[in-house]
Parts: sequence; structure tokens; C-alpha cells
Amino acid sequence: MNTSSLNTAEHAVKSALIIGPVDGMASAHSAPIPLHIFTPNAFESWLKSQPQFTQTWLNHHQIDKQGHCLIPNSEGNITQAVFVTEQADSFWACGELVNQLPSGQYAIQGNPEQIEKAAFSWGLGGYRFERYKQSNKSLPQLMVPNDEIAAKANRFIRATSLTRDLINTPAGDMMPQHLNDTLSQMADEFGGQLTQIVGDELLEQNYPTIHMVGRASVHAPQLLDFTWGDINAPQITLVGKGVCFDSGGLDLKPGAGMRLMKKDMGGAAHVIGLAQLIMAHQLPIRLRVLVPAVENAVSANAFRPGDVITTRHGISVEIDNTDAEGRLVLCDALSEANHDKPEMIIDFATLTGAMRVALGTELPGFFSNNDALAQGITQSGLEMEDPVWRMPLHQAYKDLLNSDVADLSNCATSPFGGAITAALYLQDFVDKEIHWAHFDVMAWNNRKLPGRPVGGEAFGIRAVFAYLQSQYKK
Repeated sequence: MNTSSLNTAEHAVKSALIIGPVDGMASAHSAPIPLHIFTPNAFESWLKSQPQFTQTWLNHHQIDKQGHCLIPNSEGNITQAVFVTEQADSFWACGELVNQLPSGQYAIQGNPEQIEKAAFSWGLGGYRFERYKQSNKSLPQLMVPNDEIAAKANRFIRATSLTRDLINTPAGDMMPQHLNDTLSQMADEFGGQLTQIVGDELLEQNYPTIHMVGRASVHAPQLLDFTWGDINAPQITLVGKGVCFDSGGLDLKPGAGMRLMKKDMGGAAHVIGLAQLIMAHQLPIRLRVLVPAVENAVSANAFRPGDVITTRHGISVEIDNTDAEGRLVLCDALSEANHDKPEMIIDFATLTGAMRVALGTELPGFFSNNDALAQGITQSGLEMEDPVWRMPLHQAYKDLLNSDVADLSNCATSPFGGAITAALYLQDFVDKEIHWAHFDVMAWNNRKLPGRPVGGEAFGIRAVFAYLQSQYKK
């Protein structure tokens, strides 16, 4: 195995601090510290029933509205921990608490749903990207009532941590071959199959736009094709933009715009994390994952503004701007995704700044050609606290992609509605009878939030997974 690749099996150990069951662990170790999570009103009621010492101690620390406190006994040993928050039932309630409590073992007092949500945010709050710089801080562990809760929380923590790690890894260690390594490890772990089409093989097998975008790099472009599950089960195909670094090509980005372009393979990271969730839960589907993996570099053979390419779909495209490369690699992959007529195609991409202008960096927008699919994903996102927002495929803007010399231009003639015109471009490469959703995501946290540190982030994968789980049950 290439030592630069990510070991997907590490994430459950590194980031998932959820262990269980409580009873089994207590026999081998000292009993865990009970951790109470309250809303302000519930805390007020509970406090009235406590001994005078506890009431005096907590009143002194003034956490009745927000905050945490450790309660000692007469010998100074911690006997309980209390956390007060308005968001006690949120998936993100314990996202910062894991960094505030001293090391040790804690056991949440609550119902299974509350414990399950707390375990999720506890684990992701403890996430650290430590490939190059390690922390010596020992984080506390959360003990849960049974292995089922621990396993469920760890599956979500692991998939999100994997997505974050792939995005956070610098481009020098996250090129097409490294994405290949990660998918290869997943194939070994879950019993999937992986094939790769590399370099000039892309031309031989008719993936011209993937080759065109990636040919200037010393890291050969690849189309990674991963499959898993019963071949007779309903097929779901995921497509992820894998631009491992985007210089902008000959339409070179300014330095500030290039600084975070290691995250331009965030779409690939999202579908890899989503695939891991699907396989870990053994959803009864036939899964296919397509990742067009390239580096958009500058060299003597880089593609140029004004070039015309005929895509796998047979649609000719004039290159208006080499920095609109994501839709070019995606269009060949989407064309291939049609081949075996899946029930749905879902793609993820860090595609446009226009989407960030429209919705900000923390709310991913998506487009769909099917109302039921869009409504189902949106509702699942609300239930999972992984919100997504449907955007319109406004067909009147399609004329903005017209070209005088080709069927399409890869850029619209107007900068307005850029996320919509990019989605309209992609829609031309999806067969009309196939249900399709296209996610345009930031893949990066610009600010620290509970359970969500600055850096690579998974947006929308829990929403999509929950929707798929509701549709395809064992």
C-alpha cells in the first residue's frame, strides 16, 4: 500500500471516542462519571431535587442558562457532570463539550435517542486532523448503554471523519492515485470491486474531457469506478468531482483563490464518505461510485480557452474558461453513469462560487429533475440536522450556455445565476428518465462550530443517506 494513502480503517479509532456498553466497561474500570444534559427549564426542575451541597455548588457556578460544571464529593473526586444548553436534543449538542471536559470516562443520563445524538457530536467534536501535526491532549471518552448505539454513532463519525480527512490532506498527498488507494482499501474492507482507467486509456475508452482537464499534470488523470452489492438490487450511482488541485489552468487563479484548492476534490470525498455509510449499514442496493480524478495544472499541453472538445455524450463543448473544469470532468462521468440505467444518479461537487454567494458556505444547494427525490432529501436533511436547499433548474437560462462554434460553452455569458447555469450544463449529460440530484457544496468550514472545526467538512451526506435508507430497507 502506498504510505501516502489514507487508511480508511483508522477513522473509527482516531476520531470515534464512543465506547460501550457501560455495564461491561464498569467491571474493568472505575465507574464512568454520570453526565446530565439539560435544557434550562429541565435543569431548574432537576436542581430542586438535589442535595443542598449540589444546589449550592451549581448555583455558585451559574450554569442555569448555558454551560457545564463538574460536581465533586467531599474528597474532591468528581461524582457528576452537568451540561445546560438550549439545544439539548440537537445532533450537535456535545460537539464542543468533548473539548471542555477533562479526560476520563463519562456516561450520558438520558433516553436512547438523546444518547445517540450526543454520541454523534461527541465523536465529531473530538475529530483531529493529525497526519502532520499531532496533539498530546487526551480527550474524554463517552460510554453508551449498548453496542448498538456505539456502532451506529461510530459509523456516522467514521464516514464524516474520512470525508474530512480526504479534504484536509494537501494536494501533494492527495492526487488521483491516492483517491484510487482509498477506494481500493474500501473495496478490500467491504467486498467491492474497483477498476481504473488511467492516462491515455481515457482517450481509448472515450472519456475525452477527463483526459483533457488532467493531461497537463504529472499525475495521470483517472476515472475510478467502484461497485458494491447485489447486482440484482436497485442501483444507485454516485458521482464525485475529483479535481485534486485546481490551479485554474491557463486561466490561472490568483493566489488567494488558489490557497484552498486542495479541497476541490471535495465532491469525491463526499461520495466516498457516503459510500462508506451505505456499505457499513448494508443497504440492500447495488452501489456504483464514479470519481473522475485529475489535477488541473499548467503545462505546455494544457487545454486552452477557445478549444473545442467532443464529450463522451457526443455533445461538443467550447472552452470559454479553463477554470470551469469541474463540469468538464463530471460530464463524461455522468454520461457513463447513464449506461446501466440506475434508479438515480447523485453527484457532489465543489462547483461554483455562485452557490456560496447565494446560500453561504454552510448550507449546500442542490438541483434535481425529480420533485419526489428533492422533497425526500430535503426532509431527511431536516430530520438529521444536515440541512440542504433545493435550487431551480431554470431552463430559460440555458441559452446563456450557447456557443457559436459548438453545441455548448462550458461557461455562461453572464456571471449571474452561475450555480444554475452550471447545473443546466450538467443536466444535458443525464438521461431524462433517470432521477438525478446535483449537490454544489463548499466542503469546508470557514468558522468553528460545535462538532465542526475549521477545515474539510461533509455537507449533505447524512441527508442523502437517510433518504436512501428510508427508500431501501432490508
